[in-house]
Amino acid sequence: MKLELKLDRPLIVFDIESTGVNPRQDRIIELAAVKIHPNGIEDERTWLLNPTIPIPNATTAIHGITDDIVKDCPTFAEAAKEIFEFFNGCDLSGFNVDRFDIPCLEEEFARTGRDFGASRRRHIDVQRIYHRMEPRDLCAAVRFYLGRDHVGAHGAEADAKATAEVLKAQMVKYPELPRTAAEMDEYLAPHDPMNADRQGMIRWIDGAWCINFGKKKGRRLVQLLATERNYLRWIVNGAFDTEVRQIVKTFIDRGVLPPPPLGVGK
Repeated sequence: MKLELKLDRPLIVFDIESTGVNPRQDRIIELAAVKIHPNGIEDERTWLLNPTIPIPNATTAIHGITDDIVKDCPTFAEAAKEIFEFFNGCDLSGFNVDRFDIPCLEEEFARTGRDFGASRRRHIDVQRIYHRMEPRDLCAAVRFYLGRDHVGAHGAEADAKATAEVLKAQMVKYPELPRTAAEMDEYLAPHDPMNADRQGMIRWIDGAWCINFGKKKGRRLVQLLATERNYLRWIVNGAFDTEVRQIVKTFIDRGVLPPPPLGVGK
């Protein structure tokens, strides 16, 4: 089935199986990706990886991957160059990728010293489309859009392929959906130009970049660097999105913040 979405660069639909559900602490065990080129040609890749940490029994019960299965597989660090090149220059898609798969992949690349640049890519989260149109999970999405059961659920390869097929079916079923990747990204997760990151943890307030959460909400980063540098270090070392931590780290190390939002002065 052809994807009825106009692409100006490849779109990678991918799925991850991991040691757990914390993108910061857990590790990727299996990564499967379907790369859809603007001309419609598709490339598929799957990597089985040694996470270098034990796989919990509760996790194995979901995807069936044990420590023994991956003991001789390459680590993510060993496969990082190949994976990075496959994803290079591509937009991102998958099922619930904004909350888990993308942060998890970005963390893995960060450990190898690579900037995955997720915020510079368009995101088309198939789950967001589905929840807007037919709130369900992936198995129900496969039944609803493809008219069959999702065989191999919770296996990265089967999930990635099924998600790609669901996306194609969604584009056919809902002609009112945007027809370009850029428009779809904005439709699913509207960008606020006053935010420095996709989650809005750092926001332009009263002419400066400020913390936009917790007790320090509204405090300027410039002020915090001068008076509470340890608080900024806490963000860098904390359980925040990679993008937020990178913005703060760059500010601490180099004194550089993102440029002001378009249309506003410093």
